[in-house]
Amino acid sequence: MIVPDYWAEARQQHRAAGKQITIRRWGWSSSSEDDARAMAEARAAEALQRLLGGEKLTRREPKAAYNGAFGVPIREEVLSRHGEEVVTRNSYGAHCLNTPRALFADVDFASTPRAGLRFAVFGLLALLAVVIGGFHLRSWGVAGGLLLLALLLTGPLAGGMDRLNLLRKGGHERIARQRLMDFLARHPAWNVRLYRTPGGFRLLATHQAFEASAPEVQQFFAAIGADPVYVRMCSNQQCFRARLTAKPWRIGISDHMRPRPGIWPVPPDRLGVRQQWVAAYERAAASHSACHFVESLGSGKVDPEISVVVALHDREARAHEFALAVA
Repeated sequence: MIVPDYWAEARQQHRAAGKQITIRRWGWSSSSEDDARAMAEARAAEALQRLLGGEKLTRREPKAAYNGAFGVPIREEVLSRHGEEVVTRNSYGAHCLNTPRALFADVDFASTPRAGLRFAVFGLLALLAVVIGGFHLRSWGVAGGLLLLALLLTGPLAGGMDRLNLLRKGGHERIARQRLMDFLARHPAWNVRLYRTPGGFRLLATHQAFEASAPEVQQFFAAIGADPVYVRMCSNQQCFRARLTAKPWRIGISDHMRPRPGIWPVPPDRLGVRQQWVAAYERAAASHSACHFVESLGSGKVDPEISVVVALHDREARAHEFALAVA
């Protein structure tokens, strides 16, 4: 996991046969802006030479905060460092804990039908449209109209079937908890802290430290139904992540962090705009928790190395302040 304090972008140009090639690359450093600029210059020069040598490369790396271009670390404003853990401000303004060793995973309770179910429902309706219109009524015009109707009905029908299936199984929360309990039954050494978030559960394994690429981590993610985007981010950045403060739109802040996009660093002449937005956000977020602790499940073991992360997370997320709304 790399979370630099300093960033710089460098540009290299080459002109030949009346055409100009421009390459831009980012550099980063935890020491100084000069070191970041030197790295950017070196990366840009290397990329230009590779491009001139015939490789297909992007001319400009995307300005992405997290899970950005391959090889580019987490690019967010560093708010504080706590040993190996780093608290940053993400692109929409919230504080986030980044850790290379404490296994976090959020399980979101799905609100839309699975793609496979939608496809199956549409396939059945489309087959009926062809049978009724094309073969029974001998009218492909009717079949086309029925296909359009099938497309319109797919969403509502799939949604209804999904809700009925959820009710039969006891709902999202019961399903998610049962997945966790099944995993713990197969792995008795594990211990997992369970938190409630606005959209589901947050899980934190405490019995040992993990590397994001470890096979058992991937097995855990698959077993509990972790968000695939989060799983990919953990792999790319070799770290785990947990949001510590409220999402702005849940606490009455409808406008995006300024200036847009909210990617760090911000030009000096725009820092005032950002700071004004941040001040309003921090005031509103102060009366909310990011999650609430529910219980600890499993072996009961808490590795001393992970206990430090537990304390940091619970304090910053205000996980035990149950009078506060979760947002």
